[in-house]
Amino acid sequence: MDYTGKWKFHSVMVFDDDNMPLYLTPEEYLNSPMPYVDESDEEAVADEMRERRRMIGTFIKICEDGKLYMLTALPEGVSQEEIDRAVSAGVIKLMDGAIADEPKMWELRDGELWFDTGIEGEIYEEKADSWVKPIDENGFFNFMNFRFIKED
Repeated sequence: MDYTGKWKFHSVMVFDDDNMPLYLTPEEYLNSPMPYVDESDEEAVADEMRERRRMIGTFIKICEDGKLYMLTALPEGVSQEEIDRAVSAGVIKLMDGAIADEPKMWELRDGELWFDTGIEGEIYEEKADSWVKPIDENGFFNFMNFRFIKED
């Protein structure tokens, strides 16, 4: 499989009432309950909806040069002038019309994609490897609780 190219948001994992994982499509996610938000607080609901729309606008770009970028949609209501100022000041970097995180490295190992998450930590007092194999048996790119699918 050619992993290079753009991977768009497919679904987000949440837990159902029985604490079992369940994947929601973007539309289902936007319309799902907000258990950590006071739904009587209009401002809190609006903030949560902005965050959810930002998350479903996330995509991944895997480049041939061994770099992988997590790209997030620009915040709603931000003017082009504000974006240009933020770029000029070095506050954000843009790629493909989205905010680009610092690139991660990726490589093929026995024909399978691996990438360096940059997440450091320990498991049972031993240093954990920050490299992961994100592609599952269904061809989804998994990161955190999000799944992405390769665009044609």
